[in-house]
This record gives sequence, structure tokens and C-alpha cells, in this order.
Amino acid sequence: MGEETEISAKRENQDAKDENTDSGVKYYTREEVQAHNTSKDTWLIIHDKVYDITGFMEEHPGGEEVLLEQAGADATESFEDVGHSTDAREMLQQYYIGELHMDDRKKESKKVVDHLVNSHRNCCTRGHHVSLLHVGAQSLLNSCKHPH
Repeated sequence: MGEETEISAKRENQDAKDENTDSGVKYYTREEVQAHNTSKDTWLIIHDKVYDITGFMEEHPGGEEVLLEQAGADATESFEDVGHSTDAREMLQQYYIGELHMDDRKKESKKVVDHLVNSHRNCCTRGHHVSLLHVGAQSLLNSCKHPH
């Protein structure tokens, strides 16, 4: 009976590992990433990819402070707003450690879709039915006259 319990425990452990990896890719939850928010342990999410940039903090041309402001969080918008070069984007790859867990991606995507639908409904539809299945999200944004 002891052997059966040991096998069951190994199987449960393997199931947990399988849930976190897919083809060698490690998945991290938003909560896991948030725990890495100091200058000595700094992770960022950029485009649903997780990066451990701890070793880059002192080298960052924009200073360590701007990275610390985003530490443990999704820095996609800030990263894109700065307009990083192709070289900077390539350099980022060496700090890649995994992907944001799919469950956390869905939450963010749902917020974006909800925002698009509500913004469009509030400013543009005025009684017209608009389906996201037929109109791309970018088209919705482009058709509105106010900033989103």
C-alpha cells in the first residue's frame, strides 16, 4: 500500500509540472510575477512573455528607476510607448524565462474587449447593433471620435 501512495504522489507532482510547462515553456501566473518586484529580483511581463531583467537593471539606458516602477507587472504599454529599437527588442530575448499563464491572459483580454465594446457603445452606436465578430477591434477604435 505504501508503494501505491508513493506512485500516486509522483503522478500528482508530474501533473502539476505538466500544467506549468508545455514543450519546455514555463508558465507563470500574474501573482507569481508580482512577487519579483525589487531591484535584486525584477521580473516584467511584456506581450504575455515573462522576463527576469534583474541582471539588466544597472545597464538600462533609461535608468533603473523606470524598470522598478514596472517591476512585477505588465510593462507592455510602457515598453511600447518608449519606442524601443530593434536591438533593444532582440536584447530582451536573453532575459526571457517563460510565458504568462493562459488564465491570466484571458482576464486581461476580456477587460480589453469589454472596454472596446463599452467605449464603442457609449460614443458611437446610438442604437445600432455592432458585433465584434463582424467588425475588428481596431476598426471599432478607429471609428470613434474620442480617445480610448
